[in-house]
Amino acid sequence: MINGILKDLQFSNFERGFLSLRRKAGSPPLPLGGPGGGGSPCSAPGQGAAAPERALGAAVRRGDTGRGTLAGRGRPGARREHETSLKFHALCFLLQDSGLRFHYVAAGERGKPLMLLLHGFPEFWYSWRHQLREFKSEYRVVALDLRGCGETDAPIHRENYKLDCLITDIKDILDSLGYSKCVLIGHDWGGMIAWLIAICYPEMVMKLIVINFPHPNVFTEYILRHPAQLFKSSYYYFFQIPWFPEFMFSINDFKALKHLFTSHSTGIGRKGCRLTREDLEAYIYVFSQPGALSGPINHYRNIFSCLPLRHHMVTIPTLLLWGEKDAFMEVEMAEVTKIYVKNYFRLTILSEASHWLQQEQPDIVNKLIWTFLKEETRKKD
Repeated sequence: MINGILKDLQFSNFERGFLSLRRKAGSPPLPLGGPGGGGSPCSAPGQGAAAPERALGAAVRRGDTGRGTLAGRGRPGARREHETSLKFHALCFLLQDSGLRFHYVAAGERGKPLMLLLHGFPEFWYSWRHQLREFKSEYRVVALDLRGCGETDAPIHRENYKLDCLITDIKDILDSLGYSKCVLIGHDWGGMIAWLIAICYPEMVMKLIVINFPHPNVFTEYILRHPAQLFKSSYYYFFQIPWFPEFMFSINDFKALKHLFTSHSTGIGRKGCRLTREDLEAYIYVFSQPGALSGPINHYRNIFSCLPLRHHMVTIPTLLLWGEKDAFMEVEMAEVTKIYVKNYFRLTILSEASHWLQQEQPDIVNKLIWTFLKEETRKKD
């Protein structure tokens, strides 16, 4: 697996690191709806990140490697990435009494504009491998493992995965990387988080790109009126059950996970790139680690406490990319999304494409993103 990943991605050109975030006490609640909106215990004690000797971690660290640090400098609480000539670095500082350590892989020079990539379910930073390679020429490209995913720390309790925690994670990560703004790209569940960041912290987002996820209000309204989408989203309800979803994904050597990525109905590769054997093994390896499924599924176990949103308008130039044959999201939701964007909005629907757009048709997706990034966008009246 490792040799295949290294050969395909030339990992020696990428950086791998960890961010440990300090969150300020008494942060104002975010404008999320539901009875649980705001005030969740985002900084509760976490479950330690997996050992760095994991196969993927070892792959990224191959070559002449070294470690730098992320340290506060200047005024109290100030944070920035420590400059180093080393290709890889580990970054650490505390989050109040216990720190959550966030894993990321980066490409491109420091100092270039930041492009932040948020993965979906069941994925990790690796779903952005094609974009890491593509956009590093003009951007500092950072692909995160979200809270509880991949090699990022996984708090044990489900309440630590409320949407306001996930949103504030991204705000703090931006600060830790030494940036105030970014081009924000999210797919699937990462798309949900990207929409919410654009709504709650518009000053942080230069341009918003979402892949196969509608505006959150469109999703919550549409699912209640369309039984077909309710059926396609039935896994949201299945995930509310304790421990059983994790068990079902893992039995028979992760047969359900393999089916999700490779079957004709839901898998990657309808009209484009298919997962290689090494790609699939990378996913299975990450999610076969002890407790590795609970964090990602816990994201879904809190969604009904935070939606619908109290504030919902997006004021950022937005690109929405959609695979027409998405097995989980009906394409009509993409069309309705434009009513929530009070700025330039472009929707591109790719026929015959699946849910896993940036992995299945990376060349087309990358070209569409380049076009959107380079064009001048004017705010709608």
